[in-house]
Amino acid sequence: MQTQTSSATGKVAMISGANRGIGREVAKELHRRGYRLSLGMRRPEPCPDAPGSFAFAYEARDPQAGRRWVEATVAQFGRLDVLVSNAGICRPITFEDGTDELLEETFDVNVKAPFRLIQAALPHLRRTGDARVVQIASLSGKRVRNLNVGYQMSKHAVIALNHAVRRAGWEDGIRATAVCPGFVNTDMAAGLADLPPEAMTQPRDVALLIANTIEMPNSASVAEILVNCRHEDMF
Repeated sequence: MQTQTSSATGKVAMISGANRGIGREVAKELHRRGYRLSLGMRRPEPCPDAPGSFAFAYEARDPQAGRRWVEATVAQFGRLDVLVSNAGICRPITFEDGTDELLEETFDVNVKAPFRLIQAALPHLRRTGDARVVQIASLSGKRVRNLNVGYQMSKHAVIALNHAVRRAGWEDGIRATAVCPGFVNTDMAAGLADLPPEAMTQPRDVALLIANTIEMPNSASVAEILVNCRHEDMF
């Protein structure tokens, strides 16, 4: 995939789960394009792929973490232009062995945490006129291929959250996109996928899709991006 010329100099992007996988690749690509970065991680550490970034201790299950991170980012940079909600988990939650505790954890991280982040970020995003919000959802939010029902429920909720953001922020120039990959070559997929790593979508591919999409003009909004590494009938 080809990259495109960026006009992002001075813009600020927040990326959750930025220490590995898709999040790290997004940070690397946005840094290359001139974005200033605020990286949310459970254990903050310097990002060698994005030197000079602001690292913040972000624990998705903490109800106050999103607000604190947004406030710290705006205090550090004075503005906020892009929010990439990437942090997520995939626990096996079937009808046979699903528990309230597993469901609670999954929805805390995959649904409630992005909601809280957006809720805290919206007032700042509204001021820019061309802000962007990206939710890392999943093809499991678009269809059901196995019986990990808890994960699928959470990712369907993320799709709904994305469309709510599009509607709530439209008049202020906020454009929101749900990126819905299938298997991506990350630690999360390593124990789940029935494909070799080289046959999966690579994190770098997803990062390029995100970076190119957030730089589209307001008049070319992309609501959802469905990404797969193999054919499915739904496509």
